Amino acid sequence: MINNKIRLGTCSWKYPDWEGIIYPETGPYLPLEEYSRHFSTVEIDQWFWSLHERASEPVLPKAKDVYEYASQVPGTFRFTIKAPNAISLTHYYQQDKSQALKLNPWFLSPELATKFIESIRPLKDLSGPIMFQFEYLNQQKMPSQKVFLDKLGTFISQLPPDFTYGIEIRNPQYINDTYFQFLALNKLTPVFLHGYYMPSVFPIVKKYSSLFSDSIIIRMHGPDRQNIEKLTGSRWDSIIAPKTEELENLAELILAASQNGLNVYINMNNHYEGCAPKSLATLQDILNRLAA
Repeated sequence: MINNKIRLGTCSWKYPDWEGIIYPETGPYLPLEEYSRHFSTVEIDQWFWSLHERASEPVLPKAKDVYEYASQVPGTFRFTIKAPNAISLTHYYQQDKSQALKLNPWFLSPELATKFIESIRPLKDLSGPIMFQFEYLNQQKMPSQKVFLDKLGTFISQLPPDFTYGIEIRNPQYINDTYFQFLALNKLTPVFLHGYYMPSVFPIVKKYSSLFSDSIIIRMHGPDRQNIEKLTGSRWDSIIAPKTEELENLAELILAASQNGLNVYINMNNHYEGCAPKSLATLQDILNRLAA
């Protein structure tokens, strides 16, 4: 860490392709334990994939996994945990887009969210914000931003108050004064997706930084997931789509944010440049140079 306000990490950590980069090339090792020697945070996304139409109830974390993760990292480490999509999806995923939407009965369920939060309580002292990731909400799924924020506000007010929470949206038209004022009022962490069809994070953070009270999370994804998977052959050990100028801009942004008192989490995805640990090594070098 350049300072204790900046945490660099990746989106998940279970990649055999990282052997020789952050894992040993030979011999047995515990991936998370080895990972935590290099980075100060990681995103847990395995519990996000919880909503399955044929299952009677959403899938929640296993106690064995929770305790295992807690035991493998130092006390200074922090997880950013994606909450189950059973909570944040308005409807079940559709493989056949011609079929009618089917309501998700657990959407914004405080009971399910509390059950999830209690299941990860052994990670409490190691947790940054719990992230609720919402998909793009068309008018069939959500009639307006006001309705969305009203529902979200009611939901958040019923969650255990001893955790912190973050919100990621995929509706570019929702990124406005109303949204960030809502987050500030409810003491919610803004979670930014940089990539896909979402607008660049840089001007947004600069414009609304006065409304951020404690933390921000920036999830660095590339613009085209399928293309980079094709270019890499889904092997994640090399930079194949370098974005050095963008990483320069990111370094300047997060250094300024941290100097203004914000805790900044960077969650780097393999899909950004081809190898998340190598992207973070470049970002770290830039931060070191700027801070010198």
